[in-house]
Amino acid sequence: MKNYRITVNGIAYDVAVEELGAGTVPAAAPVASPAATPVAAPAAPAPAATAGGAEGSVKIAAPMPGKILAIKANAGQAVKRGEVVMILEAMKMENEITAPEDGTIANINVAVGDSVESGDTLASLN
Repeated sequence: MKNYRITVNGIAYDVAVEELGAGTVPAAAPVASPAATPVAAPAAPAPAATAGGAEGSVKIAAPMPGKILAIKANAGQAVKRGEVVMILEAMKMENEITAPEDGTIANINVAVGDSVESGDTLASLN
């Protein structure tokens, strides 16, 4: 038997794996048991409030989980529909997050390096 600690979604599990000889079939599938002390997920940083912290009426949401690589627009800046507001890295790919319509950036809710989940509000427009 070999013992391993595996972390899935921020929770650590201790797993015992049995080495089998060639042609040997296990009697039952292995069962993972949670470790005595699960690893706590890091606390999310407070969003960076800009332009007085006022939220705009049009939200720009993260289409997928990832990490913010760059912010291309600032609060108070006028943007056109399709203009790049920020770059989101997901699965080793850089994704351009664009303005859904013409407007003015009211608030940027994230900072470079922040991890975001699908649906998180990244910015808002007026």
